[in-house]
Amino acid sequence: MIIHVNGESRGIGDGQTVAALLHELEIRADRVAVELNLEILDRKDFDTRGLREGDRVEILSFIGGGAR
Repeated sequence: MIIHVNGESRGIGDGQTVAALLHELEIRADRVAVELNLEILDRKDFDTRGLREGDRVEILSFIGGGAR
């Protein structure tokens, strides 16, 4: 099936979860926020939230910084 990840089409297997997608992309789940179809997901749901045909996934990385 086809989903959209950060604006690009990507083929994935049926029944794949958000956690499996992050693993496939070699992205650590503890370092990102994931938006699925305009909904920010709770990190605890990554393992159970399945992806469906046409889903739109945005993976947002945290960038550290601080005051000088």
